[in-house]
Parts: sequence; structure tokens; C-alpha cells
Amino acid sequence: MATRYLDPKADLTFKKVFGEHPDLVISFLNALLPFKHEEEMIQSVVYLQPDMVPENPLRKYSIVDVRCRDNRGRQFIVEMQMVWSPEFQQRVMFNSAKAYVRQLGKGENYALLEPVYSLNIVNDVFEKDIPEYYHYYRMVHEMYSERVIDGLHLVFVELPKFTPQTISEKKMHVLWLRYLTEIKSSTYEAPADLLNNPEISKALSVVEQSAYTPEQLLGYEKFWDIISTEKTYYGSALKRGLEQGMKQGLEQGLEQGLEQGMKQGMKQGLEQGLEQGMKQGMKQGLEQGLEQGMKQGLAEGRAEGLEQGRAEGLEQGLEQGLEQGRAEGLEQGRAEGIKETARILKSMGLSAVDIRKATGLSEEEISGL
Repeated sequence: MATRYLDPKADLTFKKVFGEHPDLVISFLNALLPFKHEEEMIQSVVYLQPDMVPENPLRKYSIVDVRCRDNRGRQFIVEMQMVWSPEFQQRVMFNSAKAYVRQLGKGENYALLEPVYSLNIVNDVFEKDIPEYYHYYRMVHEMYSERVIDGLHLVFVELPKFTPQTISEKKMHVLWLRYLTEIKSSTYEAPADLLNNPEISKALSVVEQSAYTPEQLLGYEKFWDIISTEKTYYGSALKRGLEQGMKQGLEQGLEQGLEQGMKQGMKQGLEQGLEQGMKQGMKQGLEQGLEQGMKQGLAEGRAEGLEQGRAEGLEQGLEQGLEQGRAEGLEQGRAEGIKETARILKSMGLSAVDIRKATGLSEEEISGL
């Protein structure tokens, strides 16, 4: 008869697998935590109360899925988160910090503090811009990453991004993530390589449906109803927030764009207007200056021409008048001299014929003397 399995990611099954079987949680933590050396591996654990009740009742009360401590005093917190929300990351940091500070009593030495590791399996994608599914956070120097303050170690695993080909070196790392991603409520036959591994095979037997009472199975089904409702509410809230944010962003962007556009438009308009005004002003100034210069030049040219013409006309007139006067005076003087000669010759008793021959005057001119 085929065996039906329950999904190990459910609250009921996850806590049963890793919260009641120390060997399985040790294997799971050693496979998923960023241990680099053999001596860092967990050898044994003791389960701690998953609910961390504060000493002051007014402070935050918190519950985690699995909490344990190894023989070296290190604490380990394991959580399974089906639906991602930004608050979950803050809660992880809060619970880890609370576990870290509650290690010491009053007056105890800080040297007694041991690291706290928080392993968080997320059945959702929250780092959409990062292709890797494994995210490890710790306190490191910003410039010198080898300088580390040991204390809190936060690990987030995005299950939807995982593929078996992602890692080839860490066998158990891959097997445990395959166990969480491939075993579902619809699984009736587990893969052979999962069944062949002793630890994974045991984890499979823990999630067999036959191992649970009707009441537990009812709670199991109710859990998935709650997850479905939570996804719906979260998706609707996200959609409403997105729509409201887009509307508000559009209004603010329009207002800021209008203001910035007016400033930039005024600046560009001033620059372009100044440039165009200078060009048009130079053109109009050149035209008006040319026209006015021509008028003024014509008027001054006329005045200077008139004055110069008068001076040159006076000079030329004087010269020509003098020359003409001289010529006319000489001619007139000659005529008068001939007449005077004729008058003398007449007084000497010469005949008109002789006088005419001597002077060239006519008889009429001679008789008129």
C-alpha cells in the first residue's frame, strides 16, 4: 500500500521533525548553517523553550518554531515562514538579539556570551533582484570584510529559488532542501535517493500521514487554510498599497514635475529669449543704424558738398571771372585804344578812308568819334 506523506513545511510537521528529534535538527543545522571548519559542527543539542517570555510583562512576547543549545553554549533558532513580509526579517533580528542578551544574568562577564544562529526557511521569494537563494548576514567591517564581530548569524533560505543542481559539493545541504521542496501533501512515493539516506529517511517517516491522529490532521488542514487566507490578505493589501502608492506618487510627481518644469522652462526661456533677443536686436540695430547712418551721411554729405562746392565754385568762378575779365578788359582796352588812335588821326586831318585803313574801324564808327 502506498504511503501518503504530509508536507514537512507545515507548522505541525516542521516542529515534529526538527523539534522532537535532536539527531535530525543537528543534521539539518550542520547542513544549512555556514560552518567552514569541522570543529564548528554541532555535536549535541538540548532543546529550549520555543517561547521567550520577557521578564517585564510589558515587553514583547515571542515564539519561535525550534530553539536549542549545543554543548559549547551556542544557541540555534529554526523557523519556517510560509509567507514573506518585511516584518518577518525584523522579527528574526529581534528574537536573535533577545536570545543573545538573555544569556547573561546581572553582573556576569560579557566573555560568557556565545553566538546565536538563526536559520529561517522561507517558502517565498523576497530578494527578487538576487539570483541566489541562500542569504547569510553577520556583522562585518564595511571596508575590511575579514574583520567580524561574532555574535549574531542570520541565515535566510528562499525555497522557490532552490534547484538540486545549485550546489554539487554539499550533499546533505541539497538532500534536506529537496526534502522540504519535493515532499508535499500529494506525495505518495518518495524519491529513492531520499529514502536511501538514513537521516532523510527518518524525516520522511515522521511526516507519514498514518503517524498523526485525526485531530492533528484536522489542525494540519486548517493550517493550510490559514496560509491561503494570509496570502490572499497580504496580496490584496500589497495590491491596494501599490495602487495607492502609484496614485500618490503620480500626484506628487505631477506636482514636482510641474514645479521643476516651470523652473527649467523659465531658465531655458530666459536663455533662449536672451539669445534670440540679442540676435534680433543686432539685426534691427544694424538695419536702423544703416538707415540712420545713410540719412545722416546723406545730410552731412550734402552740407559738406554744398560747402565744398561753394568754395570750389567761388574759386573756379574767381579764376574764370578773372580770366574772362582780363580777356574782356584786354579786348575793351584794345578797342578803346583803336578808337583813341582814330580820334587822334581824325584831329590831324586824315581822311576817313585813311583812318579806316589804319584802324580797321568802319566809317560809321569814325564819324561818331
